[in-house]
Amino acid sequence: MTQPVPTTPRPAGTRPPELEILIPAYNEEHRLPTTLRALGAHLSRLPLRTALRVIDNGSSDRTAEAVDRVAAEGVPVTVTGCAQRGKGAAVKRGVTTSPARWTGFCDADLPTPVTAVDHAVRLLLEGWPVVVGSRRCLGAQLPVRQPLHRRLGGAGFRLLTRRLSGRVTDTQCGLKFFRTSVARELFAGVSCTGFAFDVEAIARARTLGVKVVEFPVAWSDQPGSRFRAGRDGLRVAGELWHLHRARHGTQRPTP
Repeated sequence: MTQPVPTTPRPAGTRPPELEILIPAYNEEHRLPTTLRALGAHLSRLPLRTALRVIDNGSSDRTAEAVDRVAAEGVPVTVTGCAQRGKGAAVKRGVTTSPARWTGFCDADLPTPVTAVDHAVRLLLEGWPVVVGSRRCLGAQLPVRQPLHRRLGGAGFRLLTRRLSGRVTDTQCGLKFFRTSVARELFAGVSCTGFAFDVEAIARARTLGVKVVEFPVAWSDQPGSRFRAGRDGLRVAGELWHLHRARHGTQRPTP
């Protein structure tokens, strides 16, 4: 019998956040505290009720305990478990259970400055339903670039996904925000549990006619990436193959 996935309860009587930022995490006990403190300090300055939530993706270290320690310092963060492995599964678990009006997610290593959230919030307030951080659109900066093999792999990935992503220049930057009602609709049909889930979500947005806007970020490569070219590359290739097959012969999405 499947056991219920634990979720840190919200104290009784508290109002739900207007903006919730999710951080999918797998064995991130060392990097998470710095990220959570930086995000918490910045979010406290925004004119919105905000909260952080870590989606613990089956960690075998003390990721959950690290989150609890930061929460005890006053940072508005909770933790939700996700029994199904994969970043896509963790993000889907988060967005489909968010009580907030807007939901976003970022990476545990925080490769973009916390001020990038401000740009995303402005676009959400303007009415955009899907807001995507980009390392490739006009104005983006790369202070610390990825190693050459990762850049070459990224170029190949963009080539393979162009028909799915349309005009979105960067599907894989780990900084995306949504009107939560729209996110639930998009992720209800997302089947990819691994790194290709972003592509599937954006492809669904195009198919459903949901408007997507990109904004430039300053992005620095961080040590300790969980992506492994051999193991994860094959899995991503398989997910992309299934995505292309699922859309083969159907009406081409609107650009």
